[in-house]
Amino acid sequence: MRYEAVLFDLDGTVVDTLQNITEMINHTMHHFGREPFEPAAVKPHLGWGVDYLMRHLLPELSDTEREEILRYYRAYYADHSTDNVCPYDGVLPMMERLKRDGFRLAIISNKPNSAVQPFAEGAFRDVISFALGEVAGLPRKPAPDMLEYAAEKMRVSLDRCVYVGDSEVDVQTAANAGVDCISVTWGFRNREYLTKIGATRFADTPEDLIALLEKDTI
Repeated sequence: MRYEAVLFDLDGTVVDTLQNITEMINHTMHHFGREPFEPAAVKPHLGWGVDYLMRHLLPELSDTEREEILRYYRAYYADHSTDNVCPYDGVLPMMERLKRDGFRLAIISNKPNSAVQPFAEGAFRDVISFALGEVAGLPRKPAPDMLEYAAEKMRVSLDRCVYVGDSEVDVQTAANAGVDCISVTWGFRNREYLTKIGATRFADTPEDLIALLEKDTI
């Protein structure tokens, strides 16, 4: 087998969180007396973490004003991170199949680790070996550190890992870590955009991903 481990991004790759994040953002906007955002305005900025998201949604605010909004958002989101969130169709059976095929699976996300762990302990607890979100002292994607840390914890050589994601963040992360990348097109970015930013291998469905990984054998 060419790969021993498959490392998955979370949002836009294994779970559809667009509605959830938009609702959390708009709850926060309502609290501060600001206008809500449509999902289409939120979607292009997902993948880089909530600080990046707020900077792009609210560029007119000072750092101090934005930090106040972020504190409120994080506190509210901590209790609602899984509301209206479920795996994309076919993703859980795909992961179950890959596990049966002998792959070790992990989830690596720029979400706070406190928000990632409920997913690890919920729908994915029977299929993944490890899950990691943002933690103090470990640079977020696209820095390679989270992938390197996950491989170490899973006791898998990094060059035997493949990274699966849906955005430019994931393409850059894989490149920085020196691992192969497969970009899924069912998430927050389409194939045309992913091609423009350097993605070269694509899965249009979870079944496509299985085929790609089962094909890459030695």
